[in-house]
Amino acid sequence: MFGYVTINKPDLTIRDFETYHSYYCGLCRDLHKRYGRSGQLTLSYDMTFLALLLSALYEPEVKRSTERCLIHPVHKHETVMTPYTEYAADMTILLSYFNLEDNWRDDKDVKSRALALALKKDVQKLSKKYPRQWKAVVKYLRDLKKAEKEQEPDLDAASGMTGDMLAEIFVCDEKDVWAPVIRQMAFYLGKFIYLMDACDDLEKDEKSGSYNPWLLQETPYTDKERRNILNMIMAESAMALEHLPIVEHLPILRNVIYSGVWTKYEMNRAAAQARAEKAAAKEGAPEDKEPAGKEADHD
Repeated sequence: MFGYVTINKPDLTIRDFETYHSYYCGLCRDLHKRYGRSGQLTLSYDMTFLALLLSALYEPEVKRSTERCLIHPVHKHETVMTPYTEYAADMTILLSYFNLEDNWRDDKDVKSRALALALKKDVQKLSKKYPRQWKAVVKYLRDLKKAEKEQEPDLDAASGMTGDMLAEIFVCDEKDVWAPVIRQMAFYLGKFIYLMDACDDLEKDEKSGSYNPWLLQETPYTDKERRNILNMIMAESAMALEHLPIVEHLPILRNVIYSGVWTKYEMNRAAAQARAEKAAAKEGAPEDKEPAGKEADHD
């Protein structure tokens, strides 16, 4: 499901990219600090966005340092840690655990099972620390299984489940005055992620017969129509972002919402186009001719 909420690097200034990377490294360090090496394996760009968003909105105390790590052993790099990189680390573990469990149930992926078992005790603690977020993820998985079983064709219903879940994950304090706006932004972001992922899986799901609401429409959508729908959904998320009183890091957050979320889509479309062109060229290749210089036999 995840992997879409990232930056469009070419459109960022060097300074903004370094800031974004410092939060990514901060999230990585918090995962290691709180959950060990197993926790670090769950690191994602999606939750980096959450850490950056909440830190920019609430302006907490920031801890900066320069560190080396296994991935960057030679040069030190700046690391930023805040209470919201900690919160993002907790949510990363919560979401990753259920994803790993799904991988084990669906594909019998041994590595996913091993990592899930390593995180199980920590996740049990998180269920008590964050009961609202825990219940949202459990409900999401239950409702998604039901939708898949019943072959739910409604795009809003199918994507809304992810939207509802992500809204609860993004809201760290439901009593906060900005919680409704954050919830709205995350809801539409979740809808977008689900439908975008389903778009990218169209070819695979059509072959395998797996559930995909795009394939259940009475009148199939064209690529252009699907893109228009996704654009409208992200416009709602962007509108909510613009209502938040954020000044610091706003160019980075805008980069993700307006541009970054489309980078994986564009890469997949380009790859699909290349495959189609290669197949067309193969089908249209002329039949093999006799080697040059070889004369035809005459009676």
